[in-house]
Amino acid sequence: MQSDKFRLRQSVFLFDFYSCIAYNFKWYILFIQMMSTLGKYTFEGKMKGILKMSTFLQKKENIERKWYVIDASGISLGRVASKAATILRGKHKPTYTPSVDCGDYVIIINAEKVKLTGNKLEDKMYYNHSGYPGGLRERNAKEMIQNYPEEMMERAVKGMMPHGRLGRQMGKKLFVYRGSDHKHQAQKPIELKVM
Repeated sequence: MQSDKFRLRQSVFLFDFYSCIAYNFKWYILFIQMMSTLGKYTFEGKMKGILKMSTFLQKKENIERKWYVIDASGISLGRVASKAATILRGKHKPTYTPSVDCGDYVIIINAEKVKLTGNKLEDKMYYNHSGYPGGLRERNAKEMIQNYPEEMMERAVKGMMPHGRLGRQMGKKLFVYRGSDHKHQAQKPIELKVM
């Protein structure tokens, strides 16, 4: 008698369990069909990969590049460099892919009029080494801004780029000029305001 009661209980439990699964599965299938008609999800197969969202990955063949010009006069060095690095990497685009060079071209003009805050003109040092003993060359920011403003700006942007093959490739799209003239008028660059 005990075993009959147990079997009855077990069969009722299994019936409830299977009916619950069937009821929920019907709603699940209905939800998937509704979402696939909206175009957000794709329905694949019976039980494998039921929900699948696709991540967009930029192909280097399909990249459309624009040209931007930044006027650096009166703006701090770091703000200009970070804005240029963002555009060179392509992080301002919704199609940004970290492993692909999907950035745009950047022209920086008036590099000698860039602003350095605090005591950086005297204190900030730039170092180069020839590779030979005693070949260290030290220059402060004041000397750099007077004699080599293009190099100073390029080094600031380079420090904000990825340090590797891809970063070097992205850096080739940067053009820095002393003064307000540049030779890229044919590309019709868009003027960017940096706050």
